[in-house]
Amino acid sequence: MRFQNAALGAAGLAAFLALGEAVPRLGLVKEEYFPPTSRIASAFADELSDGAFWTALGDTLTGWALGLAIAVSAGIVIGVIVSVVPYLREATASTIEFLRPIPSVALIPLAVLLYGSELRSVLLLVVYASFWQVLIQTLYGVQDVDPVADETARSYGLGTWARIRHVLWPTALPYVLTGVRLAAAVALILAITGELVIGAPGLGARIAVAQNSQAVPEMYALIVVTGLLGLLINVGARTVERRALAWHQSVRGEVVV
Repeated sequence: MRFQNAALGAAGLAAFLALGEAVPRLGLVKEEYFPPTSRIASAFADELSDGAFWTALGDTLTGWALGLAIAVSAGIVIGVIVSVVPYLREATASTIEFLRPIPSVALIPLAVLLYGSELRSVLLLVVYASFWQVLIQTLYGVQDVDPVADETARSYGLGTWARIRHVLWPTALPYVLTGVRLAAAVALILAITGELVIGAPGLGARIAVAQNSQAVPEMYALIVVTGLLGLLINVGARTVERRALAWHQSVRGEVVV
């Protein structure tokens, strides 16, 4: 089954690449706006041999990783505290629902005003967008804790930290990892967007330079790089999620007796 799915995926990708080569060659679109796949592939190879490309890739990954780490840490800690402390969830619900829908790109003027085109501007956008993904999932995970299990732990004399470790955390972990996976994708989107709009160093800024200089094949090649990067991040996040939840029913599947 896996081989069949992989074969179908490869066939679909090959058809897409062939279509991308044929459409401009047949004159259906102008090559200066959408170059053939072969020209994009050549530009992609040139990018890989350029040291400046790897520097830009490192800048993007730095902003992504730092922002994601901050957002995940803050989201988990705040989510657990808000859920565990009595009445704190009700007291913060309206504030969370007010702040969460604000688009991160709306903070770009504020980021530029505070930090200019530095890495910190990108971090502000990445942290804000990713934080809510983790926080909301953590809140849902803690709410899903079985009250009977929690009361049993209390009756056995387990303290707050012991209940968090042995009761709350195993229940919330699947939700938390889902939030981390979503946050990883959102963090990359905001990192590229911030670099593209603000001009902070990274792949986004490199795409903007290619677009402004009419280097269309290079621009598409860089866009392909961002797509591949997103794919690798998603696959990596899913792999970590499956391994961390190897004990969980959602990963092991239903046991047929």
